[in-house]
Amino acid sequence: MEMTGREGVLTAALVRLVDTLVADYDPVDLTQELVDTSVELLDADAAGLLLVDGRGELQVLASTSEETHLLELLQIQSSSGPCLQALRTGQPVLVGDLDVAAQQWRQFADQARRLGFRGMCALPMRLRTERIGALNLFTRGTDTLGADDLQLAQALADFATIGILHARILADSLAVNEQLNRALNSRLIIEQAKGMLAERGNLDMDNAFQRLRGYARDTNNRLADLAFALVDRTVDLDTVLLDVPRGRKGHTPRQG
Repeated sequence: MEMTGREGVLTAALVRLVDTLVADYDPVDLTQELVDTSVELLDADAAGLLLVDGRGELQVLASTSEETHLLELLQIQSSSGPCLQALRTGQPVLVGDLDVAAQQWRQFADQARRLGFRGMCALPMRLRTERIGALNLFTRGTDTLGADDLQLAQALADFATIGILHARILADSLAVNEQLNRALNSRLIIEQAKGMLAERGNLDMDNAFQRLRGYARDTNNRLADLAFALVDRTVDLDTVLLDVPRGRKGHTPRQG
């Protein structure tokens, strides 16, 4: 029986998430797939993800735009925001109107509104009592996810959490720390590759990342591997810039 509509999109998304867990598991690929899938499936305009590293410190490991990357960093730097509350309590934090949230998280709410967001929800990444991060979904309207979308979003976050914790169980603590450090180093290389593509193609950083991510998917490469190849010039920048990514639900990036 052929699946159509949202059911088919969800099945394809779960297949992609499973693919990130087999063989050469990479936390960057898994978490990036999680935020991309969340925006693709849910009534959200952008997403970001914070993960606790081997030292117990929060790091931005994935985001769908430069805007959400900045908002995640702001929460870390200010030690305040819906994401941190979700992580600390292990419960979802729903913000239907950031004007109201400004009373509790003024710095975060002010910056989010300047970037055009009006609502958000933060979902804990947790298994029983262990909490390892949080998934943030942002909307440009003053509403939160409906009950069905919220349940699906938490299920996706739980799926990724189980994958990350399973990888930690299979590895000793030193290997886990090294793996997370590699993931953070990979993010730095990805940012460098984005900058190179943006400069070469006269793109904003969001569009540059879309090209990078699309080419990695179309060629079945890990995001970090492609970024390294671009930085050391074993893959030509124009090859990525000229590629037309296969269709997925997209949100038009803000033009800078």
